[in-house]
Amino acid sequence: MTNDNYLIPETATIKEAYVRLNKLPGYRLNLFVTDNNRRLIGSITDGDLRRAIVAGCTLDSKICDIMKKEFIFLFESEINALSFKEMKESSNITLLPILDHNHHLVELIDLRAYKSMLPIDAVLMAGGKGERLRPLTDNTPKPLLKVGDKAIIDHNIDRLLSYGIKHISVTVNYLKELLEEHFSEPKNGVKVNTVREPRYLGTIGSVKFVETFHNDTILVMNSDLFTNVNYEDFYLDFLKSEADMSVAAIPYSVSIPYGILEIEEDLITALAEKPTYDYYANAGLYLIKKEMLSLIPDNEFFNATDLIELLISRGLKVIRFPITGYWIDIGKNEDYKKANELVRHITEK
Repeated sequence: MTNDNYLIPETATIKEAYVRLNKLPGYRLNLFVTDNNRRLIGSITDGDLRRAIVAGCTLDSKICDIMKKEFIFLFESEINALSFKEMKESSNITLLPILDHNHHLVELIDLRAYKSMLPIDAVLMAGGKGERLRPLTDNTPKPLLKVGDKAIIDHNIDRLLSYGIKHISVTVNYLKELLEEHFSEPKNGVKVNTVREPRYLGTIGSVKFVETFHNDTILVMNSDLFTNVNYEDFYLDFLKSEADMSVAAIPYSVSIPYGILEIEEDLITALAEKPTYDYYANAGLYLIKKEMLSLIPDNEFFNATDLIELLISRGLKVIRFPITGYWIDIGKNEDYKKANELVRHITEK
């Protein structure tokens, strides 16, 4: 449905408002009242209409007499991750109007449909051959292999969309035509751009072929991940830390089944009995300030780890963000089977 379905002129009657509400989805029973210049001046719900009838209004009464002149909205310039988070946590509304400076409706956001509204551009790397998954990838690029009822990459795209990310690019190489066809149509109203990589340029080199970025923060990620990382927490932590790059990381423990000797020259200084060492492993998801991308060489093989090391060598701030949910890097058949087993249980819940 379009935004116009939720707008009603101030000259309308209660009866006309009921007719309009009856055409809306069940949990979106909310209309926004406009003046003769299409500026939003109020809101009205089915509850408002019922209370007006009980109070003695008739079906021919004008809605301008019963509408709420004080209603919740955000100006276009005000919407960001923090304001959206506050709105979701502090209000009980379903539809959030976004207005321009003239109070015209720009967008209606369904707060139930979005986890956040992040000012991020996303780039998914989808050019690899998936050689360790052959023969499954002989004729199908790895990102298009099904996990449950949809492609691996679509799990990631859908999750990005649920966080309000609207500028998404996918870099393609191996069997690129299949991925280009897959994204030929918009996903939930958002066009996913495919970007051809002329040759394999590592895990971040092809970012340089994305022509336009709309935001100052860029999310770069492998397209074959299966994860429920909280992108809002990831982004807000990045902002709070004032970092130049944030690397999502997963806990990784190594248990040694022996007593380990700590030695200085030939002298044993201590003994650790069957110790466990805790580390953090690179999860293949990165938040990067847009200006840092200029450090990636043009048309050269370059990995994300190369960028991390380069930033550190220049004294720039690179931080870690721990992933607390599930994360699977689908590189081998065992990983693919594990992801399909996990998605079955997630669906059941």
